[in-house]
Amino acid sequence: MLAIDHGLIAAAELGLKQHDQLALAGTLMERKLDGRRTSSKLPELIELVMAKPLVSAKMVPKTLVVTPQTALRIVGELGLREMTGRGRFRAWGIF
Repeated sequence: MLAIDHGLIAAAELGLKQHDQLALAGTLMERKLDGRRTSSKLPELIELVMAKPLVSAKMVPKTLVVTPQTALRIVGELGLREMTGRGRFRAWGIF
């Protein structure tokens, strides 16, 4: 029983740590919205990334209804980390 309790405590601590990291990342991304036009797609991209921490090159233009080139530009502005390291089937994430 004690081992189960320790496991649950460790899992809860890990979950809280990840939650704090996501909240901090969201705050940092929202700071980039200062001075943007109201028609900017950047807030929508932030919402998408917060909902799905890993987004693909096809998912971004389809969800935001922009061209693939525009999607690459706003992903670059947001400063997401590229997870795949590939030029063709790209995916970006927060961490």
